[in-house]
Amino acid sequence: MVQVYQITQEGLEKLKEELRKLKTVDRPQTVKRMAAARELGDLSENADYHDAREQLAFIEGRIEEVESMINRAEVVTRKAGSKTVQIGSRVSVTLNGTKHTYEIVGSNEGDPAQGKLSIESPVGSALLGHSHGETVSVKTPAGMVTYSIDTVA
Repeated sequence: MVQVYQITQEGLEKLKEELRKLKTVDRPQTVKRMAAARELGDLSENADYHDAREQLAFIEGRIEEVESMINRAEVVTRKAGSKTVQIGSRVSVTLNGTKHTYEIVGSNEGDPAQGKLSIESPVGSALLGHSHGETVSVKTPAGMVTYSIDTVA
């Protein structure tokens, strides 16, 4: 059975853009770099050739990985009017008197610095299914932390 990869529409568009760039910009540039390095002669001691070859292998692997994620993607949209936290929700919470706002996103879209919490992160998964006014406790390395949900949009 193929594992489904839950993602927001925005996340899917970013993956498609990354794939386009890998195929049309990064790979051709690296192939040209390899060809130029090959023309320099002895490949056994040609560091630029070996570096370009490693970079190309990385690019090819990433292309395969991104294509797989796109093929297994299930775009999840927030159900209009829902009062519970789900993928696509914007959640305002209070933690120790400080307000924070997060967007709940698919598993590989998480970026805490940008306020995007993955559904697989401890906080993101703990908030799922809860609604305004509820408190949610999350086990962290520093101990239990309690979030109070202020709004769900």
